[in-house]
Amino acid sequence: MQGDLVRDPEDVAQLRYVKEDEGFVVVPRELLVRFAPRESTPVPEFVPQQKITEFINDGFEHTAWRLETRTGYLSDRQMSSYAEFLRTGDTAGEVGHPWFDNVRRMVDKGKRFERVRLVDDPPTEGQRYLLACARTNVAAGEDIRYMWRSAAEAAGLAGLSDFWLFDSRTVARFHFDRERTVGMELVTDPLEVLRACEARDAAWHHATPYAEFRGQVTSGM
Repeated sequence: MQGDLVRDPEDVAQLRYVKEDEGFVVVPRELLVRFAPRESTPVPEFVPQQKITEFINDGFEHTAWRLETRTGYLSDRQMSSYAEFLRTGDTAGEVGHPWFDNVRRMVDKGKRFERVRLVDDPPTEGQRYLLACARTNVAAGEDIRYMWRSAAEAAGLAGLSDFWLFDSRTVARFHFDRERTVGMELVTDPLEVLRACEARDAAWHHATPYAEFRGQVTSGM
């Protein structure tokens, strides 16, 4: 480290714990700010899909809550019901899919599956698909609610990505490359879980139940 020696008597008088063979130099504050070590960006540790499936199938005790923020999902486009939606403008979704059997089984045990979906104005094709087939999810026992993206931004939810929140204790965070899910990580850090709980509470408070929202959207299209 190079710099001007500290020579001012008042400055020297403030120095403490100086050894006889040590000297002090003045380092500009700008230099410290510009070149000081910064926190490294954490690299997510993706977990196998089977681990997430275990949570969803029977790994939670009370609630499985999902925030959906994307304009569309590649996994939806790969469903046969998506082609039906494009052809007819409506679909009941993948009726008979094991997902619905699991939801009914969990709900029969007193557990809850809840979602809040953010929707653009006007809704994207992928969002209209999910709205069309949501009735099958609701019939199985899910509680699905909706927020316009502008309302979500006003509620402080801008910039959030998709996640599952299990029992207010574990967050399963999605990572995307555009519409494709590239991996998920399980997070139990208390601060991260608290942030997810705060997002859930705000979203759930402002969101509109499925039946009411579907009526608003379909009547305005």
